[in-house]
Amino acid sequence: MLKKAKAWAKALKRDIIALWLAARDSRVPLTAKLVAGAVAAYALSPVDLIPDFIPVLGYLDDLILVPLGILLAIRLVPPELMSEFRLMAEQRSGRPVSRMGFAVILAIWLACIIFVLWSLKDRF
Repeated sequence: MLKKAKAWAKALKRDIIALWLAARDSRVPLTAKLVAGAVAAYALSPVDLIPDFIPVLGYLDDLILVPLGILLAIRLVPPELMSEFRLMAEQRSGRPVSRMGFAVILAIWLACIIFVLWSLKDRF
């Protein structure tokens, strides 16, 4: 069972990098590029939309949302291209970093904080 989990995690990591590559390739349809780019940026971002310290919900994105997003993005990328990107991902030695994903997550959190403060301004 542990061996299966490790293999799944390794395949997931490879697919995230493959999607990161797909989002930058001109042969990939625009819809697939957008979904692949969003999923890869979120998965590679050092910041989560739902922080892990929040009970249950904190790991929900890591366990459910990210794998579902990966599955959707993989279905949108043409199979022959996805095979090529997977091969390229296996050959890469380093993990890409998504500064854009980091910036988007921070912007969402900032917007939420501004909204909460704006909503509470009349109460204080």
